[in-house]
Amino acid sequence: MSTNEHNQHVIFGAGQVGRALTAHLAGLGLPVRVVSRHQPTDLPDGVDWREADATDAEAATDAAKDANVIYQCLNAPYTKWAEQFPPLQRGVLAAAERTGALLVSLENLYGYGPTHGTPFTEDLPLAATTIKGRTRAAMTQELLAARDAGRLHIAIGRASDFFGAGVTESTLGARVFANALAGRRADFIGNPDLAHTYSYVPDIAAGLATLGTDKRAIDAVWHLPGPETVTTRQVLDLVAAEVGHPVGVRSVPKLAVRALGLVNPTMRALVEMAYEFDKPFVLDTTKYQTMFGSAGTGLATAIAATVDGYRNKAAKSPSRLNAAERKE
Repeated sequence: MSTNEHNQHVIFGAGQVGRALTAHLAGLGLPVRVVSRHQPTDLPDGVDWREADATDAEAATDAAKDANVIYQCLNAPYTKWAEQFPPLQRGVLAAAERTGALLVSLENLYGYGPTHGTPFTEDLPLAATTIKGRTRAAMTQELLAARDAGRLHIAIGRASDFFGAGVTESTLGARVFANALAGRRADFIGNPDLAHTYSYVPDIAAGLATLGTDKRAIDAVWHLPGPETVTTRQVLDLVAAEVGHPVGVRSVPKLAVRALGLVNPTMRALVEMAYEFDKPFVLDTTKYQTMFGSAGTGLATAIAATVDGYRNKAAKSPSRLNAAERKE
């Protein structure tokens, strides 16, 4: 691994986590470069930006020049995940190998497959049963194989379902927060009375930054800390407290989701992951917190910040103000 004097931190991806990680690393006073196909509009002062398609290994390597740490925060459209995501990672992996940088890769929990309510720990096998799960597991194996062959050093950070002020396309996204502000019911698949871990994007960013700056993280897998795990209904109670009125739940049965999937590609893509909401879905972050210390934002604080973010976004787009907000 390089000990590049520039200590350059290069982030591939300017989505919800990439932007949060950029702000976090810049806040630590580290030199940061963002690589994406389109220039972000809200980069912090002093942050460099390079245009590149990560599927082009040459372009990715050139964009990552002088990197000491590379963060893989890319994603692919949900309906094309299995086809488009692996080539993105391969380009970033090639860039890390060629520059000698540490590769910090963000992952979700799909690769584990169903655990039937048993908490997720880092030593569980990758036993995915779904198309997206097997895709994720294969991507993980590519990283581990490169590490085991001595081609580079890696650190993998895994998180559960995202939420936060800028997160819309998520189980805990616009269908919950925007609906709640508008006085509509929150849409959910599965049972809201089961424990379910949700990962707060600023916490994910802070965790990835630790993996990229603490040598103890190298060549291991880590579950990134976040808010405490409660039931989804308890999450909605906190949302209700912030918006000032009760938030109902419209739980969409799997059969209905399957039927919608016949005409809606996104719903079709969601069907195979519905097992996440049939049993408790709990992320164990003990390993990370034992090594690096207690971390994670309190759930009430994270929910309040997320509601504020959605409310501010609506205020900036008067044409989109919902009925509930017009009454205020």
